[in-house]
Amino acid sequence: MQTLFITYARLLEHTSCDFIRYLYDRIQWNERLIGIRGARGVGKTTMMLQRIKMAFPDTSKAFYTSLDNIWFASHTLTELVEYLYTHGVTHLFADEVHRYKTWAVELKNIFDSYPDFNVVFTGSSLLQIEQGEADLSRRPRMYDMAGLSLREFMKMNGLADIPALTVQDIVERHVQIAAGIAAQVKVLPIFERYFIEGYYPFRRETADREGYRERIERVVQTVIENDIPAVEDVGHETLQKMKRLLVVLAGLPPFTPKITSLCQTIDTTRNQLIRLLGLMERASLIRQIHIEGKGLKTVGKPDKILIDNTNIMTAITSAPDEGSMREAYFTGQLTVSHVVKQSKQGDFLIDDTYLFEVGGAKKGFTQIKDMPNSYVAADNLEIGFGNKIPLWLFGMLY
Repeated sequence: MQTLFITYARLLEHTSCDFIRYLYDRIQWNERLIGIRGARGVGKTTMMLQRIKMAFPDTSKAFYTSLDNIWFASHTLTELVEYLYTHGVTHLFADEVHRYKTWAVELKNIFDSYPDFNVVFTGSSLLQIEQGEADLSRRPRMYDMAGLSLREFMKMNGLADIPALTVQDIVERHVQIAAGIAAQVKVLPIFERYFIEGYYPFRRETADREGYRERIERVVQTVIENDIPAVEDVGHETLQKMKRLLVVLAGLPPFTPKITSLCQTIDTTRNQLIRLLGLMERASLIRQIHIEGKGLKTVGKPDKILIDNTNIMTAITSAPDEGSMREAYFTGQLTVSHVVKQSKQGDFLIDDTYLFEVGGAKKGFTQIKDMPNSYVAADNLEIGFGNKIPLWLFGMLY
């Protein structure tokens, strides 16, 4: 157990609190059991260690560990909690729970058996707490963590500190807001950089852009080869098809997927393809968009498939489609706090209220002409006009 304490002390010492992710202030930290899901690499571990540094003057009252530590090969989480509890620790921060087979059962027992002990746990975005042997779903307060927004990327790199906006702010005052931000910083070059190296908060850990790209490739590989098999029974051949499918999707323009064609491309069946898409979405590798008004019976077949973020697209293919990049960015920024559907008239319907077309600077209103609350989110545009809004501005939502 001494090795766990040494690791905890070392990680805490090297944790900086100079940049805090958006989710930190949204979490109700006083809850007894808190779960944080998110894609690999978005900063879950760092945020837990920051919480300890900022909330515990006496850090011996808290303890951090990763459940994939080799110590747990011959010891249990419950055994650790009993030791911590009897030695005055009040809060456990447990990382990578999806790599620990009996995590749900033990967390349930800990919650029920230690009424004055608090646990914060993190795991893959694949986690489904309502499934499995333990009835854990009623106990934890769950949060989902996205990657960096454009706003956070600018703040983390000391480029600008912009307050978070709402969609209503943007559609009603985008000209004034964009002009104010543009007066502080050259936005478009930063936006271009964000597309390639802005979604994951490990940019300052790599010396150059190529190092960042390689880090993303390793993240994707780890998710497919380790994280998905840790929570689902998936064979090697299926995982290889998943890799091939991801690369294929990254190079395609925005489209309504033809399931038969995709099945032929990766040599699989319809049912297996639908399952693969579901796993890839849960793993934060892709995003499936369904059309407005679609019934539950047909929800299995997506109306649009996008890669989860532009950084993955630029890392796994040398020629990502520009239109798909724009739509991946737009939907990624919006889905953190809003409901995004494919629209029958335009590209996307937000919260059943705002209709958007997404495109380049010359994108017009032909498809959404005379539609109420309709707007164009345009790339390569620093400041908009009328109902034409700069695409980059939607990166200020969180």
